[in-house]
Amino acid sequence: MWLFFAILSAVFAAVTSILAKIGIDGVDSNLATAIRTVVVVALSWGMVFITHAQSGISEISRKSWIFLILSGVATGLSWLCYYRAIQMGDVSKVVPIDKMSVVITLILSFVFLHEDFNIKSVIGCVLITAGTLFMVL
Repeated sequence: MWLFFAILSAVFAAVTSILAKIGIDGVDSNLATAIRTVVVVALSWGMVFITHAQSGISEISRKSWIFLILSGVATGLSWLCYYRAIQMGDVSKVVPIDKMSVVITLILSFVFLHEDFNIKSVIGCVLITAGTLFMVL
């Protein structure tokens, strides 16, 4: 099931980039990010209440709260930078650079989460980096 949702995530991320580029025309990138964030917050909380997950709030550990908040800060900073980048540049060049997050995530998951980083990971990182450079340069 994770693969299904991962594919949907990729599709929605692609559509997001196109819709954002069209929608950001003549709009301050920070304002556009704020509008997007309000929509995401409403959608997320809507899903929480539809699935009755709100009862789990009291069970969240302090550690989880800290890391979820830090993740939210990182997401916000990523979105602010992303919207500014697509406002200033071509989506077809910004998105491949943005997707270099895959390589960075693999490296960070190896360093901090002690996940496997094998020869396939190295080759994949090299290919993603090479593909990004090829698309952008």
